[in-house]
Amino acid sequence: MKAVQLFKIGDFRVVDVPKPVPKGDQILVQVGSCGICGSDIPRIFELGTSKQKYPLTIGHEFCGEIVEVGEKVDKKNIGKRGAIFPCIPCKKCDPCLSGHYAMCEDYDYLGSRSDGGFSEYCLVPSLWHFVESNNNNLSDEELSMVEPCTVAQHAIRRSDFTAGNSILIFGAGPIGQMAANWAKIFGASLVVLVDVVEEKVEFARKQNHIVLNSTKVDIKEEFKKINNQKLPDVIIEGTGSGNALCQAIECCKTFGTIVLMGNPNRDTNIKLSDHSLILRKELNIKGSWNSHYNNSPINEWYYTVKMLDEEKMKVKNLITHKSNLNNLPKLCEDIYKKNISICKAIYSKNEK
Repeated sequence: MKAVQLFKIGDFRVVDVPKPVPKGDQILVQVGSCGICGSDIPRIFELGTSKQKYPLTIGHEFCGEIVEVGEKVDKKNIGKRGAIFPCIPCKKCDPCLSGHYAMCEDYDYLGSRSDGGFSEYCLVPSLWHFVESNNNNLSDEELSMVEPCTVAQHAIRRSDFTAGNSILIFGAGPIGQMAANWAKIFGASLVVLVDVVEEKVEFARKQNHIVLNSTKVDIKEEFKKINNQKLPDVIIEGTGSGNALCQAIECCKTFGTIVLMGNPNRDTNIKLSDHSLILRKELNIKGSWNSHYNNSPINEWYYTVKMLDEEKMKVKNLITHKSNLNNLPKLCEDIYKKNISICKAIYSKNEK
């Protein structure tokens, strides 16, 4: 089968590898589509794999159809289509024992530590990782968006957001827009996105979002203008930028909540005056990491698939670039070199 593997930093290419054979609890999934995550680009061109293991098939945002199963798995599962939860937790550490698998202290991960979804087939440890879709009209491309869509959902839930709250989201990329969609589904009174790149601002506006360019307007004053002179109840900081964090602190209402979702990408020192505002406003600042994959209190992955199946969550409009496996290295290089402007780029087995 074909796979796109990283052999060393910068050496990302299509190769022929043996098609895996599932054993025991394992399932073999024919990959339908796999998203290019924002973390994949620095992994390929700057950082390497999580444990410097090579060669490795990258890609953790994927879905597919079960085509073979190990001897411990009921063959009735063959033919089912769904999204794949890529985290492989140890299930022995304290976070795992309390059902917080994203916090596992000794985890494996499809696409960054073990072979992932940039391939024709992927070997998945067990059915536990498989979240079935029950809507045949939902495309593979949409189903591959479950992972980032659930990350966005988790950030909203971390804010203790309730219906009627207003929300300001820094970052108008795919996850920011999906967070905005979740906020609308959960009953927000007002949702506003912020970005510094005019192309992103214009694209998000075309998706029917209210979007502000923080290089052109005073975000705090603009938000108040459209929210009856009130500041946001909740802010999602999705860029990892120190400047955005400072703006979030300045824009948040007293006793409000700021959720840090974006991975820090530079020095994120904050100004002394903003540090003081955290205290003076008694702000609630929360971290958000990945997503929650446990039925208590709610399995966010199952909820995302349910909302996609019911067509209440829309993600297809965020996909701007598609590629087959052969052209995937070039697409990733173009993203890295900023030769193209994307919202969401994906590998699709249906792309010619």
